[in-house]
Amino acid sequence: MCCIHGTSVHDEFVNVASNFRHIADGFFLQITLAKKRTGVVAPKRFVQRVRKQNELFRNYMHQDAHEFWNFLLNEIIDILEKDCSTANNSPKNINSEAVSNGGVYDLATGGEGPLVTLVHRTFQGILTNETKCLMCETITAKDEPFFDLSVDVEQNSSLTSCLKNFFSTEILNGEDKFFCDRCCSLQEAHKRMKIKKAPQILVIHLKRFKFVEQLSRHKKLSYRVVYPMELKLGSMCEDVDCEYSLFAVVVHVGSSPNHGHYVSQIKSHDNWFSFDDDTVQISEEFTLQTFYGSSREHSGNTDHGYILFYERLGGSS
Repeated sequence: MCCIHGTSVHDEFVNVASNFRHIADGFFLQITLAKKRTGVVAPKRFVQRVRKQNELFRNYMHQDAHEFWNFLLNEIIDILEKDCSTANNSPKNINSEAVSNGGVYDLATGGEGPLVTLVHRTFQGILTNETKCLMCETITAKDEPFFDLSVDVEQNSSLTSCLKNFFSTEILNGEDKFFCDRCCSLQEAHKRMKIKKAPQILVIHLKRFKFVEQLSRHKKLSYRVVYPMELKLGSMCEDVDCEYSLFAVVVHVGSSPNHGHYVSQIKSHDNWFSFDDDTVQISEEFTLQTFYGSSREHSGNTDHGYILFYERLGGSS
């Protein structure tokens, strides 16, 4: 689904696809090397391999696109790491095979760090969790990597508002007090997150499926959430000038999390296209507004933006 701009990145994905036989049995290779400019390739072998690799997909129930996205990225990383490990590449002497497989070592750490694959270089960012003790004002920070951000949604809101809530400051008090190493005791504290390193491709998952205790089941939230074509992170990121441009939207079609359909809107060469199974049509940018959601709970519109893909403007950090 994901369309990455730039010749160098595309070439790397072609190289990765040619070594992706472990999961797709040549499915992506068949697509990449196809001589015809148009046509359809049935993903039967790919689906069979996915079901074999992950038991969550070994049924005919409606599957979640976000869960599949995480599975796919992690599977690609595992394959690239195994390929580079098998090749017995030295961090001080990386050969061409290691690079063509999408993996390089972090030379800034003298090759002592983990393997950095094409997936890491494209999608991985770093979040910083900061906890400030309100007694001694000591700040404890912890970094953690991420491939996407899963944010809660509210009715008649915007993506920027959802992100601000995601990164808002939380007060730790009562039973949730923070143990401060400097005070050697539980203290009230402020906790917040910030993006320390912004990824080249920022993936945002709108949490439209919520478990409702009264119903004892998950419910789809059709809330209207406006997402911009250009996204500025501002104070949510250490690089306050960090800016992104929307280039793909995964849309969930259906009123329930237990059934439905997924389609994609993707921008390529300044044109938007609608991908619906084997049907690909030119679309218009303004049609993206129809996937914002509904301003009222019961609406005939069941097509809602679910996963958003933003490309960073001006290069990576």
